[in-house]
Amino acid sequence: MANYYSDHPEIEFHLNHPLMQRIVELKEREYVDKDQFDDAPVNYDDAIENYKRLLDITGDVAANILEPNSESVDLEGPHLEDGRMIYASKTYENLDATRKAGLWGISMPRRFGGLNVPNTVFSMLSEVIAAADAGFQNVWSLQSCIDTLYEFGSKEQQEKYIPRISEGETMSMDLTEPDAGSDLQRVMLKATQDADGTWRLNGVKRFITNGDSDLHLVLARSEEDTHDGRGLSMFIYDKRDGGVTVRHIEHKLGIHGSPTCELVFKNAKCELCGERRLGLIKYVMSLMNGARLGIAAQSVGVEQEAYNEGLAYAKEREQFGKKIITFPAVYDMLSRMKAKLDAGRSLLYMTARYVDIYKALEDISRERKLTPEERKEMKQYSRLADAFTPLAKGMNSEYANQNAYDAISIHGGSGFIMEYKCQRLYRDARIFSIYEGTTQLQVVAAVRYITNGTYLNIIKEMLLNDVADELRPLKERVAKMVDLYAEAVEKVKASSNQAEHDFLARRLYNMTGDIIMSLLILTDATKAPELFAKSAQVYVRAAEEEVVGHAAYVMAFNNDDLKNFVAEETNDEAEA
Repeated sequence: MANYYSDHPEIEFHLNHPLMQRIVELKEREYVDKDQFDDAPVNYDDAIENYKRLLDITGDVAANILEPNSESVDLEGPHLEDGRMIYASKTYENLDATRKAGLWGISMPRRFGGLNVPNTVFSMLSEVIAAADAGFQNVWSLQSCIDTLYEFGSKEQQEKYIPRISEGETMSMDLTEPDAGSDLQRVMLKATQDADGTWRLNGVKRFITNGDSDLHLVLARSEEDTHDGRGLSMFIYDKRDGGVTVRHIEHKLGIHGSPTCELVFKNAKCELCGERRLGLIKYVMSLMNGARLGIAAQSVGVEQEAYNEGLAYAKEREQFGKKIITFPAVYDMLSRMKAKLDAGRSLLYMTARYVDIYKALEDISRERKLTPEERKEMKQYSRLADAFTPLAKGMNSEYANQNAYDAISIHGGSGFIMEYKCQRLYRDARIFSIYEGTTQLQVVAAVRYITNGTYLNIIKEMLLNDVADELRPLKERVAKMVDLYAEAVEKVKASSNQAEHDFLARRLYNMTGDIIMSLLILTDATKAPELFAKSAQVYVRAAEEEVVGHAAYVMAFNNDDLKNFVAEETNDEAEA
């Protein structure tokens, strides 16, 4: 029987990373739960075995329920009835299956009915579910919004709401509005207080994923006469209280099982989460960073499934008396798909591990004062997580699109036919580089780490890692890439033209990702050559091709070149 976890041993490889020992140690607090909860681990090995069992269960559900339901969900999609969103019928089967399998409340402490699983494992679960159905992964993975409530909500709110998510209720984060997409400072949904102190919400939210969920985290303007982020607060809305209707469900290119809703709030009762005025400045940043890592995991899942589909078709399809997998043009595509998948997955889980360590220490700091060593460790991993998250989201979302594109190319004309899964993967993947911050916004988030030398310092540390003898020529090629990268960064920094900085930032970003993932895949191939040796050979060569090209472009560019790219206003636009 198929299993989306055990069929891919590359996932388990990342579960055995040395940093997992520290992550489990922090997450389990010296295994204090073992005396109170039967399912709590008694030591590190027991914790890892628990994670493997959870992943195996998820892999089984994904392969044998979610994936077989995925086509039906894609065709039916959600629909609107009397102001309520109704999922596709098979989505209800998926929800029931994941609830019965105990796949809710993943990250929450056991005292709230959760599983106390670290983010690295949650990301693995997300990858596995996304490979089966990327649309359902959205519905399921939004349970991670509860992390923000856990971090910033009151004790009463934690006790009231977290057990409900652990039992399988759904969540959404209601941020965007018709006039506030990426620019969340323009949010105008109004939050006011009754005479008795009860908060009420009035206004419209648009493009809300899983928008008719059971519990919502809502960004709203709580401070009168404000027009920027300092007037925004975060609120908890409970669907049981009423006051919110679904006005429209978007008809989308892909991820059809994931409802995207326009919501109308009319005196909807809600609760303030955390402190006033910190909604955008603090709480949304926490939500978005978690969501971006979730999209990276979703992307890796689709990268894997696109590769699987392309490989399976290439092994079966014959042309000119040969299987097409024997054609260089085809195996070139397949090898690059696999290399991007393996390198992207390595970046995803390295990022997740960084997040785990600083988040666990941050959680401990709410219980007791951290030691100086712990504070230093938290600061170090927080910085690494902030730097790696935009790379993991941006690079993997682009790779998912590329792998889905290549899967269709391998299928030829059949890939354009709706009966083949690869067309759905292609449609689903297109949103990954758009929502939760476009790739362009990931570049904006990453560029300060490029210009201040953070990435270059990380890369230089990674270059100190030893690799297998047979991989040393590849490492030498990466070292030459690093020299080109450093030269290109300095060239851009030397310019006083901000427009030039912004224009070239994407190329520097791509170079950063290419080099870091080259070094990660070399390390992985050293530890497990049977899994990653071929991908290391392919990925480093592909990265070199890109880095050399980007470096040449940057070094030859000057301010005067910008005029060739600036879009001209039409006469009508100029007159308007």
